[in-house]
Amino acid sequence: MKTAVIVFPGSNCDRDAYDALAQVTGQAPAMVWHKDGTIPDGTDLVMVPGGFSYGDYLRCGAMAGNSPIISQLHAHAERGGYVLGVCNGFQILCETGLLPGALMRNASLHFVCRPQALSVESANTAYTSAYSGTPEVVIPVAHHDGNYFADDATLDTLEGEGRVAFRYAKGQNPNGSARDIAGILSENGRILGMMPHPERAIGGHEGGTDGLGVFESLLSAA
Repeated sequence: MKTAVIVFPGSNCDRDAYDALAQVTGQAPAMVWHKDGTIPDGTDLVMVPGGFSYGDYLRCGAMAGNSPIISQLHAHAERGGYVLGVCNGFQILCETGLLPGALMRNASLHFVCRPQALSVESANTAYTSAYSGTPEVVIPVAHHDGNYFADDATLDTLEGEGRVAFRYAKGQNPNGSARDIAGILSENGRILGMMPHPERAIGGHEGGTDGLGVFESLLSAA
């Protein structure tokens, strides 16, 4: 599987994304600076990492959503390529219209950083197949603007089409996100946006390996 990581000014999870992809695929991902405007030919997966693109000025993900690389990201998605947006990456995918809804300030108005229990809503997706038989996982969160919002019609569509990939475990919603949503899929199932950081739970010093399933699932799908 050939992968790439888009890097914006203010990205701070790009190295974690690099390590996770390199570990699972056995190949180093291409690191694509947002102004380069080119995603390498033959790329299967583009990862939009977490961090604080452009310092989160104006609105989280809004300035990054207008970077030169975004047209290439849209073209990759339209070809049926896989796209994984984590935390700030999720915010960017919503800002660019690749996913519906928006991420608002946490209901508490506080930054939240902790291991987070999630329910795996379906193991029948390109991002969750490795979790078959594992209804709950623990993956860290670290965000100030993770409160997922969409109108009721959009939320009903996401639910009805099985496009909610992850939810925060019952009673453990860290940000006020609608219907406890932690991650959603595009209509074709090839784009996932999620606030928790699977790249920070791949084994070693992080203290957990539950995030590996996202990348292993993608490897199998590709």
